[in-house]
Amino acid sequence: MNIGVVGASGYSGEILVKLLLGHPRVTLAAVTSRQHAGKPLAQVIPALRGLDRGLRFVDSDAAALAAGDIALFFLALPHGAAALYARAFVAAGKKVVDLSADFRIADLATYTKYYGEHQAPELLSRARFVLPELTAGDWKKLPLAAAPGCYPTSILVPLVPLLRDGVVAREHIVVNSFSGVSGAGRKVEEAYLYVERAESAKAYGLLKHRHLAEIEEQLALLTGAGTVIQFNPHLAPMRRGIATTITVPAAPGATTESLYATWRKAYEGRPFIQLLPSGETPDTAHVTGTNRVDMSAVHDPRTGNFVITSAVDNLVKGASGQAVQIMNLWCGFPETAGLV
Repeated sequence: MNIGVVGASGYSGEILVKLLLGHPRVTLAAVTSRQHAGKPLAQVIPALRGLDRGLRFVDSDAAALAAGDIALFFLALPHGAAALYARAFVAAGKKVVDLSADFRIADLATYTKYYGEHQAPELLSRARFVLPELTAGDWKKLPLAAAPGCYPTSILVPLVPLLRDGVVAREHIVVNSFSGVSGAGRKVEEAYLYVERAESAKAYGLLKHRHLAEIEEQLALLTGAGTVIQFNPHLAPMRRGIATTITVPAAPGATTESLYATWRKAYEGRPFIQLLPSGETPDTAHVTGTNRVDMSAVHDPRTGNFVITSAVDNLVKGASGQAVQIMNLWCGFPETAGLV
């Protein structure tokens, strides 16, 4: 099957290209970038020297790409731009996996509140937020799949089964997450210079971080009731990774054993979910380069809270790896193809 990547010059796009070049079931037929059109792939992504099969970047012309024989496109573009390409590709009968925020939020008013005007609102009903371990399989009938963000993945995977089974309370949920600098994308800004970020960690986006819209909408859709969380994102002095700590009141009678039993029931047979023993906290260093979510939990009898921790690679399970996992499931490939 021929596939294409639109917008492959950012961090997520680069990882996506690397994964797809090594995928056993697809052929990467087009890699686009307006900035790098005409350049050899390995010139822009030197890590691919000798592996790039002679590919060159082509111009991001939506109409020309849609007219070709590519069956599925990945969109590694900023929000707003992605929707315009999705419109052209869906109209041409192509499958689309979008890594931006354009189709992660089903409610147009919520999207507008956090991101501004939507560029293809008519496609919202034909798109689905897809977190493979949690989203019901009927999404495969639609032409457009939205890959979740990195923060939401690290929060939803641990929390959704516990809320769904009543193991934890819905009130007073506090989430503190730390992100590597690559989460901000490949851009030249003073705030992301090495001398600014090294030996420095700080909170940002408090009260109204954009991912909050995605997180709370999915908590409601996946657990059957509205849930408000206190989300506190932080920028950490590391290149990649998400470390998340969730503090949530235990439901009456809930124990560490019942929490783990719920997780095991929800994720039995899922290759990318790793449950660590209670008391062993996940480390971003151990998930870097993998499509895994590592997670664990402890119960604090003094406060009555569960303290849940998770770690993901923001560029793999939090972006490109998860997008490939979605493609695998959508096209009937082994879920782990190209990812292990």
